[in-house]
Amino acid sequence: MVRAVVAPLFVVVALLGAACSKPVDLKKALSIAEINAGYFDAGIVDGRNKLVPSVTFKLKKSIDDDLRPLSLNVAFKRLPAPGAGEEDFDESFIQGITFNGSETAPITVRPKAGYTGDPPQSRADMLKNSQFRDIRVHVFAKHGSAQWTEIGTVDLPRHLIVQP
Repeated sequence: MVRAVVAPLFVVVALLGAACSKPVDLKKALSIAEINAGYFDAGIVDGRNKLVPSVTFKLKKSIDDDLRPLSLNVAFKRLPAPGAGEEDFDESFIQGITFNGSETAPITVRPKAGYTGDPPQSRADMLKNSQFRDIRVHVFAKHGSAQWTEIGTVDLPRHLIVQP
């Protein structure tokens, strides 16, 4: 009879302790490292060459706390013309980010949206086109029920990434 009362009580106390733990400041706890960015050759789509923005990075944490569940929202934004604001381009949502010690495995993010060019325009020519708009990546993280926190930005260089 005592076990029947103690076991549920222990579970309730453990859950209350977890729920009352202080929130983690992700801006201080996480950093983006080992960044490789550019434009990935997505092949030929509907007879046109397609390039998509691509960013690969690792997350490093400076605390020993377990950050599960950790989610990322990676927002791709077109850089503005002078005097204008950034323009939404696409975004990717990733759940279940796990750490091996203090860092993650490489995380590659490529949105579905991209740039297309009609042949005979090469992919290198597409990057030089006067209509091409550069992309900035904003990486947001969320731990548990906390609010989204921006942990870094990356301006994509204009070069081709040919590795998958």
